[in-house]
Amino acid sequence: MAQPPLPQADLESILHQTAPLWDELRGRQFFITGGTGFFGVWLLESLLHINRALSLNLHATVLTRDPASFARRVPHIASAPPITLHAGDMTSFEYPRGEFAFVIHAATDVADVADTSISRLTSICEGTGHVLRFAATHGTQKFLLTSSGAVYGRQPAHITHVREDYPGAPVTIDLASAYGEGKRVSELLCAFHAASNAIEYKIARCFSFAGPGLAVDASFAIGNFIADVQNGRPVSIAGDGTTVRSYLYAADLAVWLWTILLRGPALEPLNVGSEEAISISELAHRVVALLNPALDVTSAKQASKNQIPLRYVPSTEKARKLLSLHATVGLDESIRRMAAWHGIHAK
Repeated sequence: MAQPPLPQADLESILHQTAPLWDELRGRQFFITGGTGFFGVWLLESLLHINRALSLNLHATVLTRDPASFARRVPHIASAPPITLHAGDMTSFEYPRGEFAFVIHAATDVADVADTSISRLTSICEGTGHVLRFAATHGTQKFLLTSSGAVYGRQPAHITHVREDYPGAPVTIDLASAYGEGKRVSELLCAFHAASNAIEYKIARCFSFAGPGLAVDASFAIGNFIADVQNGRPVSIAGDGTTVRSYLYAADLAVWLWTILLRGPALEPLNVGSEEAISISELAHRVVALLNPALDVTSAKQASKNQIPLRYVPSTEKARKLLSLHATVGLDESIRRMAAWHGIHAK
């Protein structure tokens, strides 16, 4: 089934916040991996909107393993004249001809973050290497890697908001570290390439997000809660609900990624996320309160009294100071807009 376009008001907001950035992109070509995922759809749809509004004459080539499937899911993007779908896998795709001044490497589906197979690690590392070699040989000027807060490993309980200079790392003998370790290696690969060419490599360490386009049938708690509401069933917490996260709205995410690509300092990782911390249990109750107070909230496990909650919350002080980036949409409004896009309205 084709998904609806993103909200026009959000696209206008992205245009308004990024308008001064776009002059250098007139008539240029983009190459985007991961363009068919949540990040990619927001980047592509906002790019198309801004391209029309500012008459930029941009073109984007989008890598996808299955162009036909993408065209069925988002035909309004796939059929747009500035978009070319390029079939291939990120580890082995045939390089398209031409010069691509801007490359965004947003591949690696975060919905599969729990994948512990060795192919998970190798595909992230090999894919990043293949895309970096492409950029180095196709006239690229600026390269954006969407990395992850998973590079920090487990966030200590005494650190409420993790900073970019925190020296932690995933546990090397834990198979669940495959995703975070792959992203760490990807950042290092950018540094190696920066030593041998003049490309500006930008690194966005992304945390958790909410908004239209986020799957409600994957491993995203906020999406699963909204699916429960959509189906009129109790909102179900898979664990004990004590994990603490934060959620940046998707339109703000797009603004941050465009700004980091075009104005961010080279090889300076920047956290991308919200500082508004909330436990998964509190999130479930917030979704119910906003959308359908008649529903119950259930937990699969009972929280231990002495348990120290896991945290996954960034400090975004660096992004504020360097690029004046901040969240413009709060969590309650993020939930409302995400639910409305999925056809759910508050009762």
